[in-house]
Amino acid sequence: MSGHSKWSTIKHKKGAKDAKRGKLFTKLIKEITISAQLGGPDPEANPRLRAAIQNAKGMNMPKDTIQRAINKANRDSSDFQETSFEGYLPFGIAVFIECLTDNNNRTVASIRSVFNKRGGNLGTNGSLSFIFERKGIITVPAGDTYHEDFELEIIDAGAEEIEREEDVFIITTSLEDFHAVQKKIEELGIEAGSAELQRIPNETKILPLEQSVQVMRIVEEFEDDDDVQNVYHNLEVTDEILEALNEE
Repeated sequence: MSGHSKWSTIKHKKGAKDAKRGKLFTKLIKEITISAQLGGPDPEANPRLRAAIQNAKGMNMPKDTIQRAINKANRDSSDFQETSFEGYLPFGIAVFIECLTDNNNRTVASIRSVFNKRGGNLGTNGSLSFIFERKGIITVPAGDTYHEDFELEIIDAGAEEIEREEDVFIITTSLEDFHAVQKKIEELGIEAGSAELQRIPNETKILPLEQSVQVMRIVEEFEDDDDVQNVYHNLEVTDEILEALNEE
């Protein structure tokens, strides 16, 4: 589990420093608006919206921008729908892509095009259910939040695992206990850096550096699509791979 949680943290930090910050904000705003449309504008009564707001705050999105995204839910008539794609990239790397789209034909064509151009294979929905498991991943700043009962209280609330990775704690929960753990963290007066339901691979696959970079470039190509919200894969991502990506 360690490697999977570590990737969550790396992904979080990489996003915070990403030059494509505007695109990241666009995806966060879309998630906030859709969450408010589906479950109402009150974060206390809408766990999905609460998580979306937390993630936006973790990326230093201004409060007024978050509120505008919530308000937009009342007047935005866009008919967004959630859809997902599963398949394999080169070298046998499994990939799961989550989208929010107002034009399913456009999204299908775009995703299929990347698979075809980059030597991947688009599969059927459910074909990778044996590889990925949905888990809650919550990051909490480690600086001034830790006390001796912290881990016990979080575990009692349903946390499966708590790891420290540099300056954050990474808390893993089951899908069912995600919101209970999120609530406990709030009750302790701690502001989480991010709170997400992610698709975690049961096992990761190790590739040579050159092949790993090639796969990650394809992942980034998917992520650059405006309709794509999240891309999950089972490649073992190391610091060496991230450094190679940044050098190109």
